Amino acid sequence: MMHLRLLAVGFFAVSLIAGCAETGPKQQAGAAAGAVTGAALGWGLGKGHRDQTAAVVLGTFLGGILGQQIGKQLDAADRVMAHNSVGYALERNPTGISANWRNPDSGNYGYTVPVSTYESAAGAPCREYSTTVIVGGQKESAYGTACRQPDGTWKVVN
Repeated sequence: MMHLRLLAVGFFAVSLIAGCAETGPKQQAGAAAGAVTGAALGWGLGKGHRDQTAAVVLGTFLGGILGQQIGKQLDAADRVMAHNSVGYALERNPTGISANWRNPDSGNYGYTVPVSTYESAAGAPCREYSTTVIVGGQKESAYGTACRQPDGTWKVVN
């Protein structure tokens, strides 16, 4: 029941963000992705605290705004390159070594750096990582954790 309430709050926050300005598909996709990420961070950071719902709402709202701004300027090729950078870094790079990308058409660029590697309780290899995107000279960073699935793909778990 709590998950459904938080999901409803998240969708409400995204609709507020989208309604604040005239947005295109890139901004809407960025706002949605940012809101989901922000909600997950709020959920994790607020876990066990009485203000967990507030943390989720704030994370959703702030993540949506940030995602909308990034989405405004990232095109499809940028998103593919950024995604591939994450996959390459998780699969092939040692801790501390970045996987870089640059789109010569848009001028946007970024990198992903594995921060640590460990084994999950289930025995799967997991990696914490940071990823940074520079759009129009503005730097935005995010952190995450991904674990390798039985089929060999990496799944973001945090």
